[in-house]
Amino acid sequence: MRIGIVCPYTWEVPGGVQAHVRDLAEALIADGHFVSVIAPAGDDAPLEPYVVSAGRAVPVPYNGSVARLAFGFLSAGRVRKWIREGRFDVLHVHEPAVPSLGLLACWVARGPIVATFHASYERSRAMSVAAPMLQSALEKITGRIAVSDAARKTLVEHLGGDAVLIPNGVTVSRYAEAEPLPGWGPDGDVIGFLGRMDEPRKGLPVLLSAFEILAEDRPNLRLLIAGPGDAADVLERVPKRFHDRVGLLGMVSEGDKVRAYHSVDVFCAPNLGGESFGIVLTEAMSAGAPILASDIPAFRRVLGEGQAGALFETGDPEALAKEAARLLDDPERRAKLSDEARHAVRKYDWSTVARDVSRVYETVTDAAAGVVEDDVP
Repeated sequence: MRIGIVCPYTWEVPGGVQAHVRDLAEALIADGHFVSVIAPAGDDAPLEPYVVSAGRAVPVPYNGSVARLAFGFLSAGRVRKWIREGRFDVLHVHEPAVPSLGLLACWVARGPIVATFHASYERSRAMSVAAPMLQSALEKITGRIAVSDAARKTLVEHLGGDAVLIPNGVTVSRYAEAEPLPGWGPDGDVIGFLGRMDEPRKGLPVLLSAFEILAEDRPNLRLLIAGPGDAADVLERVPKRFHDRVGLLGMVSEGDKVRAYHSVDVFCAPNLGGESFGIVLTEAMSAGAPILASDIPAFRRVLGEGQAGALFETGDPEALAKEAARLLDDPERRAKLSDEARHAVRKYDWSTVARDVSRVYETVTDAAAGVVEDDVP
């Protein structure tokens, strides 16, 4: 099968949707399909052989974050050319309601189209206003996927229609084994964080406040932080006497990200909300890292209501510190959570998830004649 996948967010900046698209593409290629991905990308961005650039992206505030999107005549022209030359059996767009390539692809294409919805939010005035304008694109979609109950609820309430639930995937074997980063744990005294440091909903300030509480009585405690953002701004939030106990890796390679998961005694996900799934959790689970996460609904579901990872009250530094102390002082509980996490994450492995996605492709292609084409008026 010839499959075209559309990624709405810039390829070179790490993110859950980009990781999902990349891993899905590689799983489908491994299964013998032809796959081409189009995504926003800088002129000098290193791209995999199966990725085509739709041009540079621009930062736009979206869903409590800053998304880097591509939208306009140049991007539309490149998407149209890619569709025309691809002769795809099915077009798979991600986040078609976002003003980026997925929406453009729906507008300019006709034929078997599958859409995956990732985002979750309670209320969106902008989405409500834009919904009528989106209908001309969304009505072309012949198969819908939601990565979580929260994403499905958002789709139903804001855009109408329904979707089959297929969770985010993770390549479990990629994270299962790795050497720790030089100079780090696990040694009973390392807490880790991975995410955009300057994005409020990722909750890093909550973790920094909890670290300050813990560090007073734990002279060996260290905090390892990986992800893009302003390191100087992070250190300003930490008392100077603790600066030498905070490691700031910045944006890391895929290999160093895996090693980071293996370098901590407790991996903390202090997110405040706006998450429909939590790919960072499944990565950490694949590595067997003992997890401590905020009790937002998406994280509770992935962690089996606390069976595969500990939970604390969202946004509460004291609750985080208290639960982290319990974990750090209880190696047997950490080992049990690690085992539970490795077991629970198997159902999210791409070997399973990609097959479920392929079944959706088969459904829409069986019901349609021909291939995806340029929708010329």
